[in-house]
Amino acid sequence: MSHSFKIRTYFSDTDCEGIVYHGKYLDFAEHARSEMIRETVDQVSLLQNNVGFVVKEINIVYDKPAFLNDDLEVITKIVTSKKFSLTLSQNVYRGEELLCKLLVKVGCIDLKIKRILPIDKYIH
Repeated sequence: MSHSFKIRTYFSDTDCEGIVYHGKYLDFAEHARSEMIRETVDQVSLLQNNVGFVVKEINIVYDKPAFLNDDLEVITKIVTSKKFSLTLSQNVYRGEELLCKLLVKVGCIDLKIKRILPIDKYIH
């Protein structure tokens, strides 16, 4: 499964030379993951059961910079699905040009008691 999320870079995303801040790629990836989860998970069930997803680990590689007013696309793919976690590959593109690669591990938790939960009953 592959999920696409499009975003444009704005002035607030860049430094004085119009180069996107390195930390903004984490924001772009977070927005893309949120949209993917919104489309693939039963949101009502999550809310009723106080279920959330938290980032456990991120590895990020910057290949090329993005600039002010760039139209970017974040492609998210599930690499591995385990009982309590998902590992996601997220690549940020400007057209065909790969700018940044992220490997993100997320866990499923009960937001009330802050304990891990099996993830498989919430992913469809």
